[in-house]
Amino acid sequence: MARAGSATAKKTAPALPFGQVEREDHPWAIQLVKHSERSESAHFRAAKEVAHKILDELAKDERPYGPGPYEMHHGGSLWVRTGSGWRMFRARVGIEWSMQFCADPAKIERLRQEAADLVAAFPDTLPALEALGYKRARKLLDTPITDADGVAAWTDSLFNACVPLTRGHHQGILPTAAGEHHYPWPIKGADYIRYDDFNLWVTLPDGTHAAVAPVSARGSGDGHLRIVHARHGTPAGNVLAKAQRRRLMAVLPPDSPMALEAFQQQIPPGARTASGRPRSRTARGRTRQNGT
Repeated sequence: MARAGSATAKKTAPALPFGQVEREDHPWAIQLVKHSERSESAHFRAAKEVAHKILDELAKDERPYGPGPYEMHHGGSLWVRTGSGWRMFRARVGIEWSMQFCADPAKIERLRQEAADLVAAFPDTLPALEALGYKRARKLLDTPITDADGVAAWTDSLFNACVPLTRGHHQGILPTAAGEHHYPWPIKGADYIRYDDFNLWVTLPDGTHAAVAPVSARGSGDGHLRIVHARHGTPAGNVLAKAQRRRLMAVLPPDSPMALEAFQQQIPPGARTASGRPRSRTARGRTRQNGT
């Protein structure tokens, strides 16, 4: 591939009626085209409507991914009515809308069976959904999936399409937010369980972002960080891949800018290392009240 900045690094083909094509010397081509008009299916409209009714019944601290406002993510949303109220479990696999067109009906049928087994364990679920106006739930759970129409109905159903996420958690790009559409779920999931004063995503020297995790338990005084995700093709991504091939960890030292960023809210202002006893929450609160 030609060096960046050279005259042959990027060539643009003549404009075509259906979109722009970009190429480089090492042959590849991507067409940049407008989305075809995508109308919401009746299945998706019904699923969203009942999902919002369910969320309205939950206190803000009971909702699975925060108080909203929400976009509905096709991420495998298995809503059930328990003795304590509504709860959402994630399916073994979620079907993103665009991925239904490569989905094998036999494999989606297994997802339906697994959802039906879960709902059967919570017998209040179907009557409660019907009371909220979601009359199609029973048929969806009872009808074997054998063709593309069945896949489409399941894809846009309450049991797949209604993981309630904010726009940032859904489609965000760092440094603004890390969305589930762009970052690996095993890493992105930590956004929902991490301590509020630990920064999961840090800025690397090349301006890209990495996800990091402490190597020791909270309170240990160890400020080393393990890189758990970095963009492919970047220096950090290459080091991480090399470490994984050797079954090693890629670790940042406690005095690195990335470690100071990750532990910023836990260490004293101006600290030169992330190692040491973390500040108490009371001390952090006093610092914020003092405006520093």
